[in-house]
Amino acid sequence: MSVLDSLTEWPVDHVSAAVITRDGVAEEFGDPVRVYELASVTKLLVAEAVLVAVEEEAIALDDPAGPPGATVAHLLAHASGLAFDKREVEAGVGERRIYSSAGFEILAETVEEATGIAFADYLAEAVCAPLGMTSTVLWGPAGHGARSSVADLARFASELLAPRLLAPETLANATRVQFPGLDGFVPGYGKHKPNDWGLGFEIRSHKAPHWTGASNSPRTFGHFGQAGTFLWVDPELEASCVVLTDRPFGPWAKPLWSEFNDVVVSELSSQK
Repeated sequence: MSVLDSLTEWPVDHVSAAVITRDGVAEEFGDPVRVYELASVTKLLVAEAVLVAVEEEAIALDDPAGPPGATVAHLLAHASGLAFDKREVEAGVGERRIYSSAGFEILAETVEEATGIAFADYLAEAVCAPLGMTSTVLWGPAGHGARSSVADLARFASELLAPRLLAPETLANATRVQFPGLDGFVPGYGKHKPNDWGLGFEIRSHKAPHWTGASNSPRTFGHFGQAGTFLWVDPELEASCVVLTDRPFGPWAKPLWSEFNDVVVSELSSQK
């Protein structure tokens, strides 16, 4: 019996999932090539592409971007002061963790201007093609406009477990807390003090309530999307979990996601 079998009880029309370890896909559920809207899980792919651009020296983390005084790093870490979905300033740079999709649109434009390549094409060439992510496409805004499959995101999760596109030190920096001590809201889960975030990757830390499991380690990083999607990587377990559904995030998801993730963590822990 698979740890993923409980997904049959979820109130969704379609769900696909995978558990990934350093050895590859350990368990799978549903149609692995079915394409879903990712919503904000898009930000993980965009962050990876931005970090590739940094390593290629097309841009730098300390380059100015967004509001006066903000940098590429501030935008990646939701510390620029920009509003959620508007290019309006709601706080000073580095004062609060304001989750901003608008900031990711500016990041895409920054890479576009520096490289002369449309950002959707840059993402496809720099991330998707080398990882074999053939069904992944950025069709809309860089903050929430990608579509992908579990098969593709399992390949991406493998990259996050054992990086090949990025230097290990680059990924390690991106998945540790940036601008520590900032308070802010996780959409759907309320205010956290602090609301830890890396460079595009949300850091679990000790947040409660949270979409990951209570037993996920504080070092767990990833993202969830309003499309009913999530991807997390737990470095302590050396494993990742991807779940994609076709039902928007809402009250139905909160207990199911955290309970499900605790079961996954328990199963992975028992195998170590």
